[in-house]
Amino acid sequence: MTLYVLTLLAFLLPLAYSPGPGNLFFAALGARFGTMATLPANAGYHAATLVVTGLVGAGLISVIHPDTALFDVLKLAGSAYVLWLAWKMAISGRSSAKAGDNRAGFADGASLLILNPKAYVIILLMFSQFGASGPADMVERVLLISVVFTLNNLLAFLLWTLAGDGLGRLFRSESSARRLNLAFASVLAGVALWMMLG
Repeated sequence: MTLYVLTLLAFLLPLAYSPGPGNLFFAALGARFGTMATLPANAGYHAATLVVTGLVGAGLISVIHPDTALFDVLKLAGSAYVLWLAWKMAISGRSSAKAGDNRAGFADGASLLILNPKAYVIILLMFSQFGASGPADMVERVLLISVVFTLNNLLAFLLWTLAGDGLGRLFRSESSARRLNLAFASVLAGVALWMMLG
């Protein structure tokens, strides 16, 4: 069992810790509002991750496959959502009490996962590689994979959030915060295009 989990983690390492919509979203939030303010969105994203991963593993979400129209709809909706987040960041100034109204919440985090077609590809790939091995009981196997995947992503996102928070602390003035927001907005817009074209 330990070898199975370690192999799964080795498989997930480059996928979870490399730049992607989720990591960059939380790095940008961390830079803008600080780590603690990102916790509701982080909770939403990872609650959705656990549920979606379990449903895919149980075969209840098999229609979201790269060759389906639903996948294309998710790709466009997810890209539009990330572009909207980039726009919100681009027009914001430095972090302040007033800016708290623009903080991402639980629903924003959950929406980011649900509208991210790349997440479904990774989940499908993960189950195609690890779904037939591991515990003999299917329920136990799906639960184990879902929990390991979710906790690994949570750790990766927290690290990206902390990195963004540290970067944000270097940009406290209005003008430098504005430049940082524009930089992160540009990165998010690039991610949205990558999601759309990928």
